[in-house]
Amino acid sequence: AQRGIRIFVAIFDRTARAQIESVIPNCVVLSPSAIAVPTIVAEAIAPEHASVRRSTSSSIEEWVSIDKPVDGRARITTFETPSRIRARGWWGRLRGQLRPYDAGSAVLLGGALGLILVIIIDTLVGLRHESLLRALYDAARTTATISSPDLPNEPAYLIWGFVAALLVMGFTAAFAAGIVQHLLSGRRVSLIGRRVVPRAGHVVVVGMGQVGLRLAQEFRALGIAVVGIERDHQAPSLVIARDLSIPVLVGDAASRRMLRRAGLSRAIAVVAAGSEERDNIAVAISAIAVAPNVPVVIRAGADDAIDETRSLFHIGAVVDVNGLTAAFVVQAMLGDIPYAVILEGESLLTLDDTGMTLSSSPGSPMRCTC
Repeated sequence: AQRGIRIFVAIFDRTARAQIESVIPNCVVLSPSAIAVPTIVAEAIAPEHASVRRSTSSSIEEWVSIDKPVDGRARITTFETPSRIRARGWWGRLRGQLRPYDAGSAVLLGGALGLILVIIIDTLVGLRHESLLRALYDAARTTATISSPDLPNEPAYLIWGFVAALLVMGFTAAFAAGIVQHLLSGRRVSLIGRRVVPRAGHVVVVGMGQVGLRLAQEFRALGIAVVGIERDHQAPSLVIARDLSIPVLVGDAASRRMLRRAGLSRAIAVVAAGSEERDNIAVAISAIAVAPNVPVVIRAGADDAIDETRSLFHIGAVVDVNGLTAAFVVQAMLGDIPYAVILEGESLLTLDDTGMTLSSSPGSPMRCTC
């Protein structure tokens, strides 16, 4: 590039962003997801604000809310996630512990609990003749098919020994099958820990691309429980989500069954963040059918399908990532780098870090409730 000309680079990786900024002067490096996510976050959890974002860089755990401007200046204040939302998310994650999320996890959990139950009963039977430690030891060895203790020649003991042997075979097979299925599935969701599917007080993010993954990260950083849904089981972001302990269900979110598996009826919001606008509309329609009282946020633009759907019925809040990004880039190239981009009516406003309006440009209704 010619020396002195400002360059805008759209890149998702934060490490690469830091490296580029350190070696290329007069360069603005940001991804469309980073520009649009604050607007989506606000619409999902704090619709009374125009934007909810980190106060400075992406590594700072301090948050601010931005209101719509009054007399050319927007009010920027410190933002904290409401304790009610945090508490609901904490309780939802707690309820998700040791709860199956699909058929494979149900088989795994059922097999494990069945084996534990057999060990407990065997231990109680052994207590009639042995100490607790010895009875537990013999029960574990019997369940593991290492050995079997001598049973009294009484019908009740012999019948239980016969039934227990059959149960152990069945439970062991179920447990082994569940373990294999869990390992082959990519371990995107767990039965215990941070990667469980929340049962209440969470946000459902559909589409784990760049925007969806960044959204899930921001919700998690805000202390809000989150679960993702991704249709492509080979999506590169699934590995990143697993490393970040973000639970992701694989399937078609336009299916009502998948939305129910994600606990939509007890969620605080659902965000359709896929790259295909028509798919996002399908997700929104299914979400309204499953949980009509849960707020819906759609990543979309000026597609004709959006306008046609709006004219028929309420589909939720619509956010145009492309429009927000374009407003940011234009202002960054022509003047000062914006602190935030928000929507007021049908106009896009770029703001500095004091809340003053830098520029205003007309746009399609990128964020509206319709």
